[in-house]
Amino acid sequence: MTVTASSYSAPSAFSGIAPQRFKQAFRRHPAGVVVVTADAGAGPVGFTATSLTSLSLDPPLVSFGIGTSTSSWPHVERAGTAVVNFLGADQQALATTFATSDIDRFAGPTRWRRLPEGEPVLDGVAGWLRLGIEQLVPAGDHRIVIARVVDAWLDEGRSPLLFHDGAYHSL
Repeated sequence: MTVTASSYSAPSAFSGIAPQRFKQAFRRHPAGVVVVTADAGAGPVGFTATSLTSLSLDPPLVSFGIGTSTSSWPHVERAGTAVVNFLGADQQALATTFATSDIDRFAGPTRWRRLPEGEPVLDGVAGWLRLGIEQLVPAGDHRIVIARVVDAWLDEGRSPLLFHDGAYHSL
């Protein structure tokens, strides 16, 4: 049997593991830390993510997940573009700021500017990708954002910030 994206549906017989066990499993998986920023016209928004994945080389596509109950989701849903800000090993405070709810994440001491096309980008990051959002895919209580990389800047000499077992680390 050939399974295609349009014909596959998950069997309902699989109930899945408990949320706490799921979190525990992924705490053991190290991941790079990024801050995704966007502006759909109501001011900049951003959130810390560890779900960034490269999907395709040609065309250059990436994906990341965002919870539909987050304050950033309605803005990302309406935005046509976004920026992935790669955090350096010395930027734990920035990761924590953008992971904190109910604050102005773009207020001081956060330093940021707009790219010529208008997207918010964080100053001092280890690199960034400017994205054109192409698809929003429902996935449980999240959406998977699939986006085309249309521009990039990288600081080649910086070590990345990693997240593992509930804490930030560097290489």
